[in-house]
This record gives sequence, structure tokens and C-alpha cells, in this order.
Amino acid sequence: MKHKNRLIISISSDIGFELANDWLKKGYKVFGTFRTESEKNNKLISIGANLKKCNLSDKDAIMKSIDYFKEIDEWDVIVVASGTQEPINKFLECNFDEWENSFMINLFGPLRFLQGILKQQNNSCETKIILFAGGGVNGVVENYSAYTTAKISLIKVCELLADEIKNISISILGPGWVDTKIHNETKDAASNAGDNFEKTKKVIQDNSFYPMKKVIQCCNWIIGSDKNLVNGRNFSSVHDPWESENIKIISSDDNNFKLRRYGNDIFLKDE
Repeated sequence: MKHKNRLIISISSDIGFELANDWLKKGYKVFGTFRTESEKNNKLISIGANLKKCNLSDKDAIMKSIDYFKEIDEWDVIVVASGTQEPINKFLECNFDEWENSFMINLFGPLRFLQGILKQQNNSCETKIILFAGGGVNGVVENYSAYTTAKISLIKVCELLADEIKNISISILGPGWVDTKIHNETKDAASNAGDNFEKTKKVIQDNSFYPMKKVIQCCNWIIGSDKNLVNGRNFSSVHDPWESENIKIISSDDNNFKLRRYGNDIFLKDE
């Protein structure tokens, strides 16, 4: 490994914690940010992680955290693991300040952080970056307008940055239904979550979550894959054959696994 520095924005998230645990055991130097103190943070610190407190809704906190990591100008991996589904309600019933803050946590805060870190980066270093998508890309998830819109924006940002920044390989991953604390937000929202409330209850009761270890393996697969295969693309750990050689088929078309308008060929059929 030429570089061993890995940064996880929101390392205190459940996926962030498991990634950090996996990488620390493999000998990587792991750095991360967190919003609130927790036993998980303490555990990571005890096994070698270097953590910095940072509220992604606070611009000053973000800039201080970027400055904290300025001595490191070579990152081999950066992961953005922040996310909140709140506010959960119909758009017209939402407090718009809360709706806007969802974008700060899911989109603007992480991107401000990412921009600052990449500006400090040694241009000779190629960094693998992983973002996380949410539900609602191919349909409508009722009453999650802020979360869904912010996460869909991240999918397009992934493609744009892949084109603009030549010394990175950036991908976005939909992890599926994983057993994480983000589902507590739906439980707390109750009927405001619409149909997703009962769906979430059933997944929890049946313990039918997608295995966390598979999400970690998929992240490691993205990191280890050729840039031409993964750069700018939106993956699903649940539905894509990333454990098979067949996945290489997607590299034949630059449009594969990207955000596109459906139905462009409807009227062409009549010509």
C-alpha cells in the first residue's frame, strides 16, 4: 500500500464505525469526524483511530476540522458516512428550517468538508472516495422529501466530481436496509413516515436487514476496483453483482449506473 491514510466523515455512524474497525485491523491509519461522544468513538480511539469532533451543520466546525487534518496531504480513501432522514413528514407539514438542515447534514456539510480536504491534497495522490445514497432514486418514498432529494443530489455530484477532478475515483453506494440507528428516526416519526413506518417495523421485527459485513465488503470492493469500472457510478450493494466478474459489463457504457432521465426513446419508436 503506497498510502495508508483513510478518512471517514461521520465515523460515529454505524457503517462508518464498522469500516473503521475493519481498516484498523488491517493496519490502515484511520481518521474520522463525529458529532456526539459515544462508546463506539472511545473504542476506535483505543485501537488507534484519530478523531475530531465536528458538527456538519456548523461551517466553523467544518473549517476547524479541515485545518485539524491539514498535515495529511495524501489520503488513499475518504468516506462520507453522514446521514439523517429527518424531517419525516409531508413536505407542506415540515418545518422548513429542519428541511434545510437535512441538506446541511446530507449534502452541503459533507461537500464543504470534502472540498476543503481535497484542496489540501497532494495532486500526485489518487484518492478513492465513497458516498452513500438513500432510497427513492427510482421511485417515490412518501414523506422523506428532504432526505431523498439531498441523497439524489449526491448521486449527480458523484458523477460531476468524477469528471472534474482527475486525481480521484469517486463512487456512491446504496447500502440497502442495514441495521443502523438511522431507522430510529422512522420509528420516532410513526404515522408521519407513511407506509415506510410499517415497512420499517416489519424489517426490524423479522430482522431481515442486509448484512453489515456485506456493505463493508462492497466498500472494499469499490476501493480495490479499477477507476474505469467504478468512477462516477451509483452502486447497490444488494442488487448489483459486485462479487461476480459480470459486473465489468457496466464499464462498456459510460451511462451505466448513473442518474439519467427515463423514457427518452418513447417518441423515437414512432419515427
